[in-house]
Amino acid sequence: MTTNPRPPTKFSLPPTFFDTDGNRIHNELLVGLPAKESQILFPRLEFVRLPTHHVLHEPGDTLKSGFFCNSGLVSILSVFPDGKSVEVGLVGKEGFVGLPMLAGFRSASTQALVQIEATAFRMNRETLINILRQCPALERRLQQFGQMMTVQTMQIAACNRLHDVDQRLARWLLMTADRIESNSVPLTQEFLAHMLGTRRSSVTVAAGILQKAELISHSRGDLEIINRPKLEDAACECYGILRRQIEKWLGEVE
Repeated sequence: MTTNPRPPTKFSLPPTFFDTDGNRIHNELLVGLPAKESQILFPRLEFVRLPTHHVLHEPGDTLKSGFFCNSGLVSILSVFPDGKSVEVGLVGKEGFVGLPMLAGFRSASTQALVQIEATAFRMNRETLINILRQCPALERRLQQFGQMMTVQTMQIAACNRLHDVDQRLARWLLMTADRIESNSVPLTQEFLAHMLGTRRSSVTVAAGILQKAELISHSRGDLEIINRPKLEDAACECYGILRRQIEKWLGEVE
């Protein structure tokens, strides 16, 4: 008697989800593209490893390449003339760094900083622009991601203005955990203060509030979410607003 083969686990990916060098593709813009587009695109992707604190571009830099993030986390920061900066966007495996190129712009207006050690698939600007003419599905996905980043940037700007540091820290931890698919976030409080645009002492107090409530644990260089449902309750409404909007849009995609 024959039996049906066991279905693949949720972690099993078909061979089409590897680039031509055998690197597994997790980037959600690249996974599941039509076969014709994958055949055009994948041989031209360059797999790169990006260490923590590596800068992909500074404001004013010429954008020579775009990055399809495959793991880790990249922060998009607004940098002021006095050197101060604040995070206005987060990009993980759902996204792409280098969006201005898609609109025909050649220079960056923000800083893109690797916040958690990452991998990505890099492609130079000219190749990407030429390929998009042959890859309408990818072009549409990139346009949709651009709209999602616009909403994210606007909501984070409002959040930084209106909400307390402990609420913003909770929102940031949730957004980060979603992108790296881990409850453990390897960051120092000094770097968190840099991301949230506040003083390190304020982050220390905020982290203490969340830890006292038994929502997180933190030690030098690492924060861990230990009660996600209650952390969502402690976060400002910005996290829920962003999540619901993205889910609504994804439900509208044909």
